[in-house]
Formats: sequence, C-alpha cells, structure tokens
Amino acid sequence: MNFPHRDGSAAAPIAQAEPAPAPWRRIEVGTPGPEFEARPPGQYAFDFPDTECDGWSTPALTLRFATVRGAKHRYYRQPRQDAARAAVHEPTGGIAFAVADGVSSAAESEFGSVEACRAALERMLHLMPQGQGQMNFPDVARHAAERLRQLAQWRLNGKEPAAGEVAGLYATTLVAGTVRPDPAGPVVELCCIGDSGAWVLDLSNGRYQPLFGSKTGSDTLLVSNEVTPLPHVPDPLNRTSVRLTTRQALLVGTDGFADPLGDGDGQVGALFARQLTEPPTPLWLAHLLDFSRETFDDDRSLLVIWPHATAAPR
Repeated sequence: MNFPHRDGSAAAPIAQAEPAPAPWRRIEVGTPGPEFEARPPGQYAFDFPDTECDGWSTPALTLRFATVRGAKHRYYRQPRQDAARAAVHEPTGGIAFAVADGVSSAAESEFGSVEACRAALERMLHLMPQGQGQMNFPDVARHAAERLRQLAQWRLNGKEPAAGEVAGLYATTLVAGTVRPDPAGPVVELCCIGDSGAWVLDLSNGRYQPLFGSKTGSDTLLVSNEVTPLPHVPDPLNRTSVRLTTRQALLVGTDGFADPLGDGDGQVGALFARQLTEPPTPLWLAHLLDFSRETFDDDRSLLVIWPHATAAPR
C-alpha cells in the first residue's frame, strides 16, 4: 500500500522484501547422527571456534580448507582439537600447508595442533626458497616438535619437560607439505606423522588415491587406533611426492574425514567427489564437511588444492 505525502502527492512504492532463503540443514549421509544444539566448550577455549574455513587462489592454484568440531566434542563441551593452516609462498607462487589432529588423550591438544601447524608452516616457508631439491621434512618436523617442547616448558613455569610430559599436554598428528607450480604440472611434497591422511582425487571419475597407508581401506586387515604423534619425530619420516594434472585435486584431512571416507567408494566418497569437481566457496566446504552420519562424531578437517587448467607458473 502506498501512503500519500502531506501535500497530497503519491508516495513511492515500498519495495517488497525478498523471502528469506531457507537455512542450511546438515547434509545427511546414510543414517544420520542425532541432532542437538551444540554446547559451549570450557570458558577458556575461546580461541578454538566450532568452525573455521578459508579459501583463495594464486595464478596457478586454488585452495580451500575447513575444520569443524565433531558431534562428540559439541555434546561433551570440549573444544575442536583439529587445526589447519595454509599460506602462499610469494617468490614461487607455491602453497605451504599443514593439517593437524590433537590427540584426545593429551590434556591440551587443541593448543598442540594449532602450534604444530604454525611452526611447520613457518619452517616450510623459510626452506622453500633454498633450492629446487626435496623439502627437508625432518627439519620441519623437528621444528614443530621443538615448538611443542617450548609450549610445555612455558606451561610448566619454566621447568624443562620430559618427552612424555610434552606428549601428555600437546600430542598431535601432522600432515605438512607444499605444492609448487611447474610447467609439467604442480609438484606436491608432503610428510605425515600419525594417522591423518592425504589423497589425490581424480575429478573425472571420482576415485581417491591414498598417498599414505590407510587404516580403514579395503586392504587393511585390522583397524588400529594407535598413533605415534608429535612430539615424536619418526626416523625415517613418512613422506611422499606426486605431480598433479589439471583433472586432479589434492586432499589432506584428519581421521574425522578419513574414517567415513574409507577407500572412497561409498556414500561419503561419492558426495565429496561430486561436490569437489570445482572449488566450492569456503563456507560451503565447511557445511559439506559437517555432514551427519551415525557413529562418525570426531572433529573433521579437510584441505583441498586444485591446479588451474590454464595456469602459467610464475
């Protein structure tokens, strides 16, 4: 209805508001888990929000990552213990990344996962300009382990911590790596400590190629929950490298993603293969990662890197 002005002239029509879009509902995969309002974590866990996501592109690569709190931690008032970080290496146009999963038995593993990611990223960005040879991942891992030791020493009021004390406070898994543009296709290098994982997803057929051993794949005889995490640095370190084509994407994730994914031929694998054909928005990746499926209630983190089809390396 248009109301006249005081002088008798007609007022401009009032614009009709567009109907509000329906709120996103959690994506259900198979039989969903129970729905409930998340409970707050402890009052000093304010640095660990329920959900984080990020996304951007370089001339050669597109990155997205998300990390979400699992249903178990939402219910029992615990903070998210997963972390993910990524940064562009400006001299080469490459990307350095780290994904970590704080071990649940450690008292403050949410701090351990974040600090391990930060330390690994700092060290990789420092080492990347030092030549075209292999990344010195043992150095990266030791740098991350030393950061955890320093954190434990601060937590213990300056007392030198034993290795077991560091692990008891801040134990965490870690996958750290780089993707460098190359005329023949981007080169991926990465290392793994603990049971987080990495895959190459073939975008043309939806198949997942695991880059590290799987604890849930069809070739695994016995599922084990044992992990040997940071601050322990294995010798030799589990590392690998691969070259991507323009019809492949690199996926790096914690076991909250890896366990429901399995060998990739089920409903979860089909969902992500379909949704990751093109880079989604960061918020949509976070929403996708927060799918509901019964018995899978761990924190989940996923980092994805796609090469550009027509990218020219810097």
